[in-house]
Amino acid sequence: MSQGSEAKILPFNPGGEDHTVGKEMQEQMRIVEAIVFASTEPVTEKAIVERLPEGTEVKPILEELQRAYMARGVNLMKVGNCWAFRTADDLSFLLQKEAVESKKLSRAALEVMAIIAYHQPVTRAEIEEIRGVATSKGTLDVLLETGWVRMRGRRKTPGRPVTYGTTLEFLDQFGLEELRDLPGMEELKGAGLLRSEVPTNFVIPVPNDSPELGEDEDPFTVDDIEELGLLTPMGDEEG
Repeated sequence: MSQGSEAKILPFNPGGEDHTVGKEMQEQMRIVEAIVFASTEPVTEKAIVERLPEGTEVKPILEELQRAYMARGVNLMKVGNCWAFRTADDLSFLLQKEAVESKKLSRAALEVMAIIAYHQPVTRAEIEEIRGVATSKGTLDVLLETGWVRMRGRRKTPGRPVTYGTTLEFLDQFGLEELRDLPGMEELKGAGLLRSEVPTNFVIPVPNDSPELGEDEDPFTVDDIEELGLLTPMGDEEG
């Protein structure tokens, strides 16, 4: 290759750092940046790959773009297996008031959401057993309306109760890459959400990261969809 045809090394430093990448990488980063920025929802890696030249390795592009935005007011964040631009953590207080006012949940709703997050897939009866009190349908309806909770399927037990789980929007809202990033016991104590002294047999459950139905769950049938008022089985967005 002649000297004149060599790929130039150009700066790509939205974070203001002195960093250089190859011309081809820079162009690929610009494409990915545009795709993610233009989307109103987190974009899957599959969707990004489909818009890049065949054979392009998307992971190093995303990692380089994520590094480039680390010092900006917005950061490139991984949400599940998707990517999105989000306000930097240290600036999130600027939008906190608006978020609280638009989606203010009751204490009961917050308790139910926490149980679903840590114990999913979980049924309404199981939620009530954990809380020790009855859970109204209205509370679950509110959580479904936020988009943070979804109906997963039916439990393979008498009565076939509906199972509930969290959504990609839940991860996005709380700045989590995956459910395993939920706070553990020490973090909950530090935030004042647990008493300093808890029963010796108290254990924080390990959240289930799989969006797939478990062995004890059945997918929704056409009759279920009509009965529950669903146009399509909840959770299709995971695909």
